[in-house]
Amino acid sequence: MSEPQGSEGTTQRLPVIEKDVGDGTDTGTDTGAGRPAQSASAAEYEPPPPVVDGEDGGNRRFWSARRVPAGIVALLLLVVVGAFLYDIVAVRAGHSALAWRKELARQLAERPLDDTWVLLGAAVAAALGLWLIVLAITPGLRDVLPMRRAHPDVRPGLHRRAAAMVLRDRAMEVAGVQSARARVRRRKADVHALSHFRELDDVREDLDTVLADAIRGLGLARPPALSVHVRRPGRKG
Repeated sequence: MSEPQGSEGTTQRLPVIEKDVGDGTDTGTDTGAGRPAQSASAAEYEPPPPVVDGEDGGNRRFWSARRVPAGIVALLLLVVVGAFLYDIVAVRAGHSALAWRKELARQLAERPLDDTWVLLGAAVAAALGLWLIVLAITPGLRDVLPMRRAHPDVRPGLHRRAAAMVLRDRAMEVAGVQSARARVRRRKADVHALSHFRELDDVREDLDTVLADAIRGLGLARPPALSVHVRRPGRKG
């Protein structure tokens, strides 16, 4: 079993001997009664209604601590405020102001508001301020899916990578599935499977049932919509 990358997981079984049905990339078997071999089957379904945990906001996303942005802002403020404070104390003690503060005061006094450097500095300051506002009003932690609360003092969450691994493992239990990979997002779960025997529609129907049950078993506050795609493996060589 290979390790999942990002929020996807991939597992493969041992290959089996297949019947060659032509020169194309379709390696599906003939369905009989004049029906051509099928190479792909897909279905997409709406998610079940979310479970409401009451008025405590249990299905809301988790908020990030934002330690890295907060640390960067705090460090920059410490450097700037410390430099100005040191210079002010030095002037109060009878020393002359530092050259950089004199130059800064002169530039601010002489440069017009439509100067390129003034506009550039204002744009950078505005962009940084907007970035901090966005960080302050958005929760973050997009990889953690809120789960239903069984206890009012506990807010459980499930990582999307772990949810994808569960769906992938459940898909591998279906007969006819050679390999499977799953990707779980906030609103949708995509499962792609390769089937080396059985009718593709039959495999997909079993996957629909198994994966829908697996999603319910995850206990998510807002179960994602399920999208299942089944196809034949391509020819080698």
